[in-house]
Amino acid sequence: MSTEKAYFVHESTYIDKVCEIGEGTRIWHFSHIMANSIIGNHCSIGQNVMVSSKVILGNNVKVQNNVSIYDGVVCEDDVFLGPSMVFTNVINPRSAISRKHELKTTLVKKGATIGANATVVCGNNIGEYAFIGAGTVVTKEVAAYALIVGNPGKQQGWVSEYGHPLNFDKDNMAICQESGQKYLLENNIVKRIN
Repeated sequence: MSTEKAYFVHESTYIDKVCEIGEGTRIWHFSHIMANSIIGNHCSIGQNVMVSSKVILGNNVKVQNNVSIYDGVVCEDDVFLGPSMVFTNVINPRSAISRKHELKTTLVKKGATIGANATVVCGNNIGEYAFIGAGTVVTKEVAAYALIVGNPGKQQGWVSEYGHPLNFDKDNMAICQESGQKYLLENNIVKRIN
């Protein structure tokens, strides 16, 4: 029987017992994976990353350097978390007052990107394939395919699954310049149609 792991962990990383790490995942220098967290297959966890207990990361999630993922965060498949981006998990933290029972959850849906140094205020979900620009502060729900930038974050348009701007014509149709995928905008909701 082989004792070889199906994933890679750098020797400087600390992994608590009783957590799940999927096949093909790579965890780099000085990271900490806490108990009861779940990390899917083929994820990349950068340097100096903390994955707290009860966090769930789907398959092929890319976590860049210096990211802390706190209790209550769930990332679906193919999510990208940029360098030094921040999740919060309590709305009004105070050092002298314990509010662990007030944790708010955040769901980052399939294919979404959160840029470097962005902040996601807890309780605000990020829609499928949404793109949060570098340095953005997310203070409300983000629709699927939405492009959000600024502080506070405001929607500046729509993006394709490949991350390119979508320019809708008079029939509310758009085509991704890279993939050729077609999209429809109806009632302020974008859907891929092929």
